[in-house]
Amino acid sequence: MRDLAHDAPREQRVGQRIIEPSDPIPVKVWIEARQSGSHECDGDAIGWTERQVHVRYISIHGREGFAWVWANAVTRR
Repeated sequence: MRDLAHDAPREQRVGQRIIEPSDPIPVKVWIEARQSGSHECDGDAIGWTERQVHVRYISIHGREGFAWVWANAVTRR
């Protein structure tokens, strides 16, 4: 099984406006993966709410993944 990232709680997004940019925004993102633990990855913000960001990231194993993370786990590159 892939080393998937934990998502931020879905309940915090329900009913929130999700903004989806026309072009992904390059970011650095802290991912909490199920097997390899916490690590910073390169990625792109592909959507966000007031408190969470949906990212496409490249894991430390070189694989593409998707996760919702808390906004404070993301910085622009």
